[in-house]
Amino acid sequence: MTKTGPSMRHAQGRAGSAAVAALVPSSSPAPAAQPAVAHGHLGLAGGTALYVAAVLGTGVLVLPALAAAAAGPGAILAVAALAIISIPLASTFAALSRRHPDAGGVATFARRAFGPTSARVISYWFFFGTPIGAPIAALMTARYVVAVVGGDALTTTLIAIGLMVIPVIVTAFGVRFAGWLQLVLSAALVAVLVFVLAAAVPHGEPANLQPLLPHGWEGVGLAMSLYIWAFAGWEAVAGIGGEFRNPHRDIPRATALALVIVSVAYLAIQTVTVLVLGASASTSQVPLLDLVVVSTGRGGGIIVAVIAAIVVTGVFNAYLAAFSKLGAAMGRDGDLPRWFGRGAENGGVARRGLLLSALVMAAYSVVVLASGDLQPFILVHTSIAAAVYAVGVASALVLLPRWSFGWWMALLSCVFAAGLLVLAGWHLVFPVGLAAIAVLVGLVMRSRRRPVVGSEASAVVSAGTP
Repeated sequence: MTKTGPSMRHAQGRAGSAAVAALVPSSSPAPAAQPAVAHGHLGLAGGTALYVAAVLGTGVLVLPALAAAAAGPGAILAVAALAIISIPLASTFAALSRRHPDAGGVATFARRAFGPTSARVISYWFFFGTPIGAPIAALMTARYVVAVVGGDALTTTLIAIGLMVIPVIVTAFGVRFAGWLQLVLSAALVAVLVFVLAAAVPHGEPANLQPLLPHGWEGVGLAMSLYIWAFAGWEAVAGIGGEFRNPHRDIPRATALALVIVSVAYLAIQTVTVLVLGASASTSQVPLLDLVVVSTGRGGGIIVAVIAAIVVTGVFNAYLAAFSKLGAAMGRDGDLPRWFGRGAENGGVARRGLLLSALVMAAYSVVVLASGDLQPFILVHTSIAAAVYAVGVASALVLLPRWSFGWWMALLSCVFAAGLLVLAGWHLVFPVGLAAIAVLVGLVMRSRRRPVVGSEASAVVSAGTP
């Protein structure tokens, strides 16, 4: 994961102005005046690359198959629905990030809107919940590599472990990918996807679109729940808002560009997967590889394995930065021991936050790698994302100027977020449990800070009197 700090240099692009206008029109009220704060050096190009890496992520590797198993061709409708829902969600988080750029991200928004307890709940969801996605992403990638080079379950596990350990070690020593390299990784991902899809499209069969809803609308709902994994990320990158050179200008632009790229990519790959693979898509563990085999033969598998590694590298770049910065922000704000607070400042290196996030990832890795079945863990991850979205957009209704474009997007997002919570179903037990722990921690901390008054104060004075 990239630490998007002072070492980055980015050109200030002007592409995507039309998409930006759709998200943040010029008539939007200007943010309220705030004290001058130090920002990083992340520009439009690098910011867009990070957003694409965080949101597009590893979903391209396995979600088209899982969604096809859940909904058949109806998975295409699920992707289209989530792409539409993402417009107000992404707009809301862009509006919040440009007004309140801080390492705490959504936790900062919740603190400003609802107080420290809400912020602690968000922090616990994100910091102790979403790292479950790390072993899932690593296992997705390892399966692609093994499918090409060969190996057994042990080989897959070892590769997955290596994919997680190496980025943590590199980040711990303060070595960061340059912004231009992250841009190259995201560009390579998009380029290879275009190549694979273009080569596979001629082999598609329109008959594979029938029946459209073999598992009914319930299957579409399950596919949407799975695809929240793919469209989650806007809440994660909110924590790097302070790393932009010009948050007010470039955060909305980067959000708009990334939203278009991600939506088109996922809709295209789900459609082509269904058209080309048909019923076999639901049983594939490596759908991109299967598309390559159909169109170019086994030789193209090397390309897919390489792009899988590129994908997971980009995702870990983005998320390790977010995890470590959030851990530092939690230490700074008292939601973790103060020892973890170093590096929370914009441009700082949060090594202690990184250490704790690595331990959390390791704990989840034991469970996920031992199971090997990704779907239930993906649904746990997406239930956390839905809960974070719900509190985040509710915060926006309080923090954003009423009747502004961002406020209206937040209002619409609240409706969509409620729908995502319904789709999450019983998996919400996991974020509810983490929320209960966060509240309990807050009560314990409050009791320890309770002032000494009344008879207790007299007792203390008496005990101290010679």
